[in-house]
Amino acid sequence: MKHFSLGILMGMLALSGCAQKDNSPKPIASGNTLLWKISGNGLSKPSYLFGTIHMICADDALLSANMKNAIRNADDVYLEVDMDNMMEMMSVMAKMRMNNDTTLQDLLSEEDYQKVKSYFESHSSLIPFSMLETFKPIMAASTLESSDLPCESTSAMEQVIMEEAKANNKEIKGLESMSFQAGILDSIPYQLQAQELVKYVNDAGKGADTTVTQMMNAYKAQDLGKLEQMMIQSDAGISRFTDILLYNRNSKWVDELKTLLPGKSLVIAVGAGHLPGERGVIQLLKKAGYTVEPIDNTVKKSAGTEI
Repeated sequence: MKHFSLGILMGMLALSGCAQKDNSPKPIASGNTLLWKISGNGLSKPSYLFGTIHMICADDALLSANMKNAIRNADDVYLEVDMDNMMEMMSVMAKMRMNNDTTLQDLLSEEDYQKVKSYFESHSSLIPFSMLETFKPIMAASTLESSDLPCESTSAMEQVIMEEAKANNKEIKGLESMSFQAGILDSIPYQLQAQELVKYVNDAGKGADTTVTQMMNAYKAQDLGKLEQMMIQSDAGISRFTDILLYNRNSKWVDELKTLLPGKSLVIAVGAGHLPGERGVIQLLKKAGYTVEPIDNTVKKSAGTEI
């Protein structure tokens, strides 16, 4: 379940400057990267696709020079949802709750319920368990992800991108609504979500190499192949809903991009898990006739240190 809560709640521009100097990021021959250039198919300007992760150690939540340049020269910045829309963020709270006044206690045995309750209450969360137990279990679990990371301070790549976009006076838009994202989870039986939550709690504390840590390490390595492998090897129950959680949304986004890309240069930042594979955004864009090329996304953290 952790794979998909990262994927869901876890993924781009007219480059200006002097006519004598081309500041466009140049494609790299090979190697791992989260940044991809979209061109061709009649586009007058390139756009850039970037893979995000919604929870990472703050020290690693950095943007490369090429990504910053892409944002600086973009017409608009698109995330999965418009996280800058506070009114929508407030209204989506009702969508986070299970339908028909269902609670976690209705879905679990008393033993499992008490186990999950104790785990939530012993881990920091801004939302009290009395409220969380009415949330769809996958969403409830997502509030605990920061406790799985090997660091005290965490951040979201989407937030870092938003800050960079605002610093460059770029408008932030969304490919879909928050209500739509929250509503997707109604397609996955609450009972199954609750069982996956129990499994997560049972597996917690059995070692530092948790699923979230593995995914964060793959993300830091910009290894889309590894991220795809982790998706494929996810729990059999949740993986039955991959079409709903990933592939159908990928297709919808690419259809929308066909109308958004012409005449503009965009930065499109979505969960990194949406990028790889035959049904990932990169391949779907290629099948639609676009040229999609890897761009160097090396981040210089400090003198002599790169990620």
